[in-house]
Formats: sequence, C-alpha cells, structure tokens
Amino acid sequence: MANTIYTARQPIFNRKQNVVAYELLFRDGPENIFPENVDATQATSRLLVRTHFSQGLEAITNNKPALINFSEKCILKELPLLLPKNKVVIEVLECVEPTGKILEMFKKLYHAGYHIALDDFVFDPDWQPFFKYVKLVKFDMQNTRIDTAQQHMEQIRRYSKNCRFLAEKVEDHLMFEQAEAAGFNFFQGYFFCKPEMYASNEIESNKRILIALYKELMREELNFLKITQYFEQDLNLSYKLLRFINSGLLPITQKMQSIRKAIVYLGENEMRRLIALLTTSVLSYDKPRELIRLATIRARFCELMVKRHTPQLKEHAFLAGLFSLLDAILDQPLEQILDNLPLSEEIVEALTTHHQTPIKIALTTIKLYEQGSWHLTTIEAMKLRFSYDDVCSCYKQAIDWMHNFESC
Repeated sequence: MANTIYTARQPIFNRKQNVVAYELLFRDGPENIFPENVDATQATSRLLVRTHFSQGLEAITNNKPALINFSEKCILKELPLLLPKNKVVIEVLECVEPTGKILEMFKKLYHAGYHIALDDFVFDPDWQPFFKYVKLVKFDMQNTRIDTAQQHMEQIRRYSKNCRFLAEKVEDHLMFEQAEAAGFNFFQGYFFCKPEMYASNEIESNKRILIALYKELMREELNFLKITQYFEQDLNLSYKLLRFINSGLLPITQKMQSIRKAIVYLGENEMRRLIALLTTSVLSYDKPRELIRLATIRARFCELMVKRHTPQLKEHAFLAGLFSLLDAILDQPLEQILDNLPLSEEIVEALTTHHQTPIKIALTTIKLYEQGSWHLTTIEAMKLRFSYDDVCSCYKQAIDWMHNFESC
C-alpha cells in the first residue's frame, strides 16, 4: 500500500534574485501549514525519512542545497551525520541553547565538512564561540529592525569573515531593497515565493517489523542477522536502506548486491542511528510519542522485576512490557496482533490472560503504579516479594534507562 506524503519547499534567492537553495518544510497533509500536534524533532525525523530516504533530496531541490531544520535533540543525536554534507545546510532552530554539548557538535559537523546556519537569530553574546563554525545566519525581518540586523552582522563578522547573512520573511519590494542595502547576501519570503507543496507516494511500512527493529535497537549488541531478516521483509525499509547507502554520504567502492552486505557495511553506529530514525518517525506518526516511551519504560521495569524473582524469564518479561501497548500503537486488537508474532507462551499468557505468572504480576504492578494506585501496587508487588520502595527504585531505573537510550 502506498501513502501520499507532503513536503513544502521555499526557495532562497541571491542578490540577483536567482534561486540558490531551498528550505524544506514538514507538512502533514495538503494544507500548506505546519501541523500543531508535531514537535520539531518528530518533524525533522519524518522529513528526512520522506525526502532523503525516499526519492532523494535532489528530486525536490533540483540538485540545489537543502536547508533542513534541526532541534537540539536532533543535533545531539547526530542526525545531521546521516545526510550528505554537499547536499544540505544544517539549520539550527532558534530554540536551541548555546551549550557546551551543542558547541562540540558544531565543531564535529564543521570539521566533517557540513555547513551550519542559525535560524531566526537573535544576537546573544553566548553565541560568540559558535560563529567561527557558522556559514549562514538568518534574520527574521518581521521581528528585527534593519539597523539592528546591520549592527549584529558587523559583530558576527569580527569572529567569522566568511559568514553570510539571509533576510527571511521579506514580504514586499521595499523590504527587499532595504535588506539588500543593509548588506544581506540571500533573501527568502512571500515577496519572492510562498512555500511550494511537493506531493509524492511512499510505500507503507509494516509496523510490526518496525517494532521488532525497535526492540533490536535497544540491545547492547545488535543482532545483524535478525536486522537483515527484518529489512528483507519490508520493501519500504529495504528501499530506504539502499537509498541511504547510495546517497553519497559513504565512500562506496562497489555496488551493494544484498541487504545483508549493506547492513554489515554500515556498521553498528550508523545502523543504530538509521534504525532509530526510521522506527520513531513512522511509529510515532499520528500517535503520541509518549506511547513509545511508555512501552520502553514498561519493558525495562518488567525485566528488572522479574530478573530478581525468576531470572530465566527476564527476556520474556522485557518483551511483554514492550508489546503491552501494541494495540494502542497499531489500532488493532492485541490478540489479533499477537497471532502474527512468534512469541513464547509466557509472553502471550501475560498479555492476554489473568494467570498469576511472574511476568503478569510485574506487568500489572507497573500498570497500577502508572495509575497512581499506590495501595494496589504494593499488594501486587508483594506477590513477587517486592516492597513499594523496590517498585519505586525499579521504575526510576527504567526511566533513567529510557532516557539514556533516547540520548544514544
């Protein structure tokens, strides 16, 4: 099955009013507006999957550079490194704080050959150490006076002679003339062109396979054989993998003749970033991202609780917790979903019956704890000789583990 997906692009012009690049903008439907229910990190993840990993950036930008927005989380997760440096400009959103960690990522991206832009920039002295790594600074002409922008451009030039400046939200000819006279190099806004909608079709991925991949991603060591099998079962994933391999990011010396060779060639670090991007961008589509987080916390909690009581069942407990929200994620009855998954009897029993197994007790305990039923939580946990303090400790460890996993 194919889905229609939408992307908007807004051209960027030079002083001769020639198009030199495009800013790519996430859209959730045919309406040319940014959806309110999508955060910046999700928007970037989906945008990358729909463009670079589908038809390719060049198909949308006519082989011109693409400016793509990145949130702080996207930058710290090193998602820009999944893109070819000669095709993109890393546009850092205005909400990103100038921290030491971000500075280290600026240095890493700069030395790797990427161009970095600061979006909707408002001058702050804390950004001074960053300027030497920045290629482009964008000023919002609706919120910044021309003389103020000029002053800030002069300050930035003291630290970066090669930095260029873009006036965005240029709405009329007078504003263009003023920005041009002020020394701006590039221009963007409704005076030139409104964002253009770009529609294309994308093969729908099997969400069960994506969930299985997400589970593999959380292991300390990747099982390349299993990951290969999952990719081979999903046309969309296979296509995106090969698009990524041949995107120009990696020094390919020979054509990839199999999915297995492509996965092995990428290696563990690149594979982790790619799987994380693919799974979260698709699984979180039209679903609260918190569902994925909650399932991850449940998985780790059940593993920790059962490990202490019945160590041999800890792997089963982990999967039971992870799959306990599949019905909400896939919008299907849980029993129907489980019929199509090769799960052990212990897992299916914990998810579909009231039998008091160690896994079922752990799963019930975490659900009661989530609901704030402290008394019932204590009663349930005591069945595995856990105190309420033990439950709180496991829950905290599970949350910490989830946060560490998300920041990998």
